[in-house]
Amino acid sequence: MIHARRLAHATFETPDVERQIAYHTDILGLTLVERDSEAVYLASTLDHHSVLIKHGSAAACRRLSFQIGPNDDLGELARQLSDLGVASERRNSPFPSVRECLSFNDPKGTGIDVFTQYEAARQDFKNTGIVPNKLGHVAFTVTDIKKMVEFYTKALGFRISDWMGDFFVFMRCGPDHHTVNFVQAKSDKLHHIAFELKDWAHVETACDFLSRHDIRLEWGPGRHGIGHNIFTYHRNPDNQITELFTQLDTILDEDLGYFEPRPWHRDKPQRPKVWTPGPSAANYWGAPPPPGFLD
Repeated sequence: MIHARRLAHATFETPDVERQIAYHTDILGLTLVERDSEAVYLASTLDHHSVLIKHGSAAACRRLSFQIGPNDDLGELARQLSDLGVASERRNSPFPSVRECLSFNDPKGTGIDVFTQYEAARQDFKNTGIVPNKLGHVAFTVTDIKKMVEFYTKALGFRISDWMGDFFVFMRCGPDHHTVNFVQAKSDKLHHIAFELKDWAHVETACDFLSRHDIRLEWGPGRHGIGHNIFTYHRNPDNQITELFTQLDTILDEDLGYFEPRPWHRDKPQRPKVWTPGPSAANYWGAPPPPGFLD
């Protein structure tokens, strides 16, 4: 089975492109690497872009891009999708640095672009702003969580890392604990986008930086039980949630099937499981999410 290996970028629409550019460059510390009449491309490093921004009538995450194996066959992936009743389209030069991709939609209508190889951009990390290591994961509220799990498992080869009860699922396509996660809710929409920071000291300096720019934390700092990452959440100018995290669990060997041991693990070994909703799942350090956080 052909399966996704990593998250490459996320595509957003916004009513105010310039405001979002300022946030992603001046606050997050991404690099504006290219701009054309239709889109703005922002990156941390290696990938030509981690975030793609277009103008739209409403703020929304419209597409996700994943890389599969460099020697995988997009035609075979198209047949794999067809067997599941999913229509797809081959596209040439869909975005800079990628010559060809396969495009289709997931069950909630988010566009998916899958490619095999890309030309590394090799831009330096910036020295202003927060400057994350990479784009880590994207989370959505969904109206049919079972359908989403089935699609990402069968169409893209994702694995389930953990559940919170039966309403919140965390799924991985590489070693990181989660690349996408879905929470059952009343609507299909972006919940948050997450960027990985270097370490706890980087989280601290990021919080100070946000404060100096009058951006208040929505939740955190804390340590999730599920995934065990240190986290903070704040809102961008479009009122979308951005998570900054570090120390996320990893599975380096799928056959062994446990997360790499860490001092804060309470299961030994720590394996994928169903967590009981509550403080141990949400935040080891105490503070629960604010009211309506998962809506």
